[in-house]
Amino acid sequence: MLVGVPKEIKDSEFRVGLVPSTVRELTANGHQVIVERSAGLGAGLADSDYQAVGAEIVPDPDQVYARAELVVKVKEPLAAERKKLRAGQVLFTYLHLAADPQQTANS
Repeated sequence: MLVGVPKEIKDSEFRVGLVPSTVRELTANGHQVIVERSAGLGAGLADSDYQAVGAEIVPDPDQVYARAELVVKVKEPLAAERKKLRAGQVLFTYLHLAADPQQTANS
């Protein structure tokens, strides 16, 4: 499976969907992982930390959403991110549906 990790774009959100130790486990079990450039910086994790455990760093979120079969995020997808999701793609994240009726309608 191709797992993608975009950088979080919600205001004041500095976490990242996967940490390098999890990427190591995924790649050791035959999965591919792509991580958007600088996705982990807010959590103190450099791109080189991800590359060292087998992740490919991609330059922008468009590549993550276009290529990944499974997208792993921390926060609910904002409108700009929802537009990038495609049929058949799996999104692993928390959803805050009560506060965002538009997100609920698009789910």
